[in-house]
Amino acid sequence: MNAWGIAVTMSVAAAAFHASAAVFQERMAGSHVSGPGRRLGTLRLLSKPRWWWAVVLTGIASGLHLVALHFGPLTVVQPLGALTLVLALSLSAALAGRRVTRGEWLGVALTMAGLALLLHLTTAEAPRVALSPDEVLALSVLAVAGTALLVFSAMGARRLVVRSLMHAAAAGICFGIASAMARTVTIRMSDHGWSEALTPATAVMVALAFGGLLLAQAAYRAGVGAPLATLTIVNPIVAGVIGLQMLDERFQAGVGGAVVAGLAAVVAACGVVLLARNRAAVTARRRDEALTAVR
Repeated sequence: MNAWGIAVTMSVAAAAFHASAAVFQERMAGSHVSGPGRRLGTLRLLSKPRWWWAVVLTGIASGLHLVALHFGPLTVVQPLGALTLVLALSLSAALAGRRVTRGEWLGVALTMAGLALLLHLTTAEAPRVALSPDEVLALSVLAVAGTALLVFSAMGARRLVVRSLMHAAAAGICFGIASAMARTVTIRMSDHGWSEALTPATAVMVALAFGGLLLAQAAYRAGVGAPLATLTIVNPIVAGVIGLQMLDERFQAGVGGAVVAGLAAVVAACGVVLLARNRAAVTARRRDEALTAVR
């Protein structure tokens, strides 16, 4: 198996573990109550042993993701993160004992078609370009500024769904930039040894990854559908821009290939949004049925 194949395989495996963690986090966020109708805050979940199983799953997924980034470019690895929503849908439906709706299947089909076309346009050989120290600093500042703006905006939002989407977008920024840092760290370690693990890029990568995990947990308080869709779209966009602008990554067929890749990304994004909308509708219906049963 060549490097491209390893990157794809590891990305799919990482998506499976991320999906499991996302469903676990959703159940944790929605099942614990501290009073009538009140859910536990994100920080209080840290004291729950079961929540740390989601951290373990995310850690395994992150390890697989690092391997994928070592062998493949961001423009290959990050879009495959959209499989997280597809797999989370299947797992959640199986655990709930329900059938996947026709709209959800259409969302899966669009997502898979868009991803397949994107993979067809990516190059098998990824350029081994690492971020410079100045680029690491610039991206760190952008990550802090972007997430802070979204988090403070979320604090002023009255609707839970709006706060969740802002938290999800912030998490997507964290994960996207963390992946660019991870790509840099793996390349430097491969070329210069383990001493390259003790660098600012590594510290930023770890901080952003853990911060993204907490932000994602906060986002899932409104359910995993729309927040996970937002995270799934924002993450590869941020990472893809970094890869194309800073890491010399390209699509096949030059400008024409880039245009087609953009259209493929739109198709995949439409599938993600459709999945999220159907998932939100199913979640709302189940919540209403549960409330009716309690009454």
